Amino acid sequence: MQRGFTRDDGRFMQMALQLAAKGLFTTAPNPAVGCVLVNNGKVVGQGFHFKAGQPHAEVMALRDAGERAKGATAYVTLEPCSHFGRTPPCARALIDAGVVRVIAAMQDPNPQVAGNGLAMLKAAGVETVVGLLQEQAEALNKGFLKRMRCGVPFVQLKMAISIDGKTAMASGESKWLTGALARQDVQAARAQAAAILSTGKTVAADDPLLNVRWEQLPEAVRNDFRQADLRQPVRIIVDNQHLVRPDHKLFQTPSPVWLVSRNAREMSAFPDFCQQIRLTADDNAHYLPALMRELGRRQINSLWIEAGAGLAGALIEQKLVDELIVYMAPKLLGEQAKGLFPLSHIHRLADAPLWRLQSVRQIESDVKLVYRPYDDS
Repeated sequence: MQRGFTRDDGRFMQMALQLAAKGLFTTAPNPAVGCVLVNNGKVVGQGFHFKAGQPHAEVMALRDAGERAKGATAYVTLEPCSHFGRTPPCARALIDAGVVRVIAAMQDPNPQVAGNGLAMLKAAGVETVVGLLQEQAEALNKGFLKRMRCGVPFVQLKMAISIDGKTAMASGESKWLTGALARQDVQAARAQAAAILSTGKTVAADDPLLNVRWEQLPEAVRNDFRQADLRQPVRIIVDNQHLVRPDHKLFQTPSPVWLVSRNAREMSAFPDFCQQIRLTADDNAHYLPALMRELGRRQINSLWIEAGAGLAGALIEQKLVDELIVYMAPKLLGEQAKGLFPLSHIHRLADAPLWRLQSVRQIESDVKLVYRPYDDS
C-alpha cells in the first residue's frame, strides 16, 4: 500500500474506483467519479456520477448514508468540486453533512476547481489527503484530464490488421477482418468515446453508420445501464471534397454529425442534427491540430478514430495520437494488400517513432494491442 495510507484506505478507494467506472458510458463531458463513505470502519454510503446535470458522486453517497455521514471519511476518486455548475458544490455538501476526512485520489485539473474544493474543505476543518491510487484514477478519465490540461481531446486511433500488417485487400475489401468478439470490443470503445472521427472518403467508400449498436455491446456492458441511457458519440467527418451525401447511412441514426471542411457547403438537404464546421487552416500541418483545438472547445473529451490510411498516417506523423489500438486478425493477406498507413518522414530506422506497449489481450482468435507514444509523459 502507498506510504501514509492503510490497507483499508486502499480497499475503500478501490471500491470508489469501481463505482466511478459505472459512469464511463454516460458521464461525458463530465468525468466519471465514485465516492464511498466509511464510518467506524463500515461502508455507510456509496455513489457515482451517472450523467451531466445529475447529482455528483459525493451527493449520491451522502443520500445513501443519511445521518450516518456525520463523522465519516469520504473516499472520492476526484477532488470534490467547489463551484456552482448545473449542481451545487460537493465540497460544501460534505461539510454540511459532517464528514470529517476526505481522501481524494487526485486533484481536479478543471480550472473551476483545481485545488479550491480541497481548500474549502480544509478551511472548514475537514482533514484532506490526496494521491491514493492516483494512477488508476487518472486512467479512468483520460479524456477529461487531457482536455482540461491541454485543451484537446484524448485521441485513440483504432486499426485492424492481419498478421503481416495489412488492413485490406488490394480491392479495398476489409469486412470483416476481425471476429465478432473483437467487433463487440470496438462497440464498447465507441460507446465510451465522446466522438468518432472519420473522413468523407471512408464514408463514400464504406457507407458506415459509425454509431453504437446496443445489441452488439458486450453483455457485461449492457447489464450496467439501460438502452435508453446509451449515449451516441458525435460523428465527425473530415470532408473537404464534400463527398458525404444526405442519403448515406450516417444519417439513419439521429445523433449529431459534424461535417468538417475548409469551404462552405449547401446544408439544406441534411437533417437538423447535422452541422458544418469550417476550418480554414491552409495546410495539413495546421489543419488537424486546429481541428483538435476546436473539438476541445466543444467539450469533446475523447476521440475515437476509424479512418483510412491517409488520415491515420497524418495523425501519427503530427504526433496527435495518444493511444494506438491495433486488433490483429490471424490472417495473411499477402504483399498486394494495403498496408497500415503511410509515414513519409521515415527514411532511416533511427527515424521510426517508438511506442510503448500498454496491454495485450486475446479476444477469441484476435489479439488486441494497445500502445502509447514512447515519449508520452
